[in-house]
Amino acid sequence: MKIQEIREMSVEELGNKVVELKQELFNLRLQKAMHKLENTAKIGEVKKSIAQIKTVITEKSN
Repeated sequence: MKIQEIREMSVEELGNKVVELKQELFNLRLQKAMHKLENTAKIGEVKKSIAQIKTVITEKSN
């Protein structure tokens, strides 16, 4: 997800997106534990997206 797309979303939409990404991260970690995850870099990408969204939420709330 591009940072420009993130900045265009409302705070409520960003909150919902964080919840979605956290669920996806949980599923990826579960797959990794069961040795079924082929692209382990996806975990890092999801964590980065969560961090970017939380940063934008903080910026918007100030």
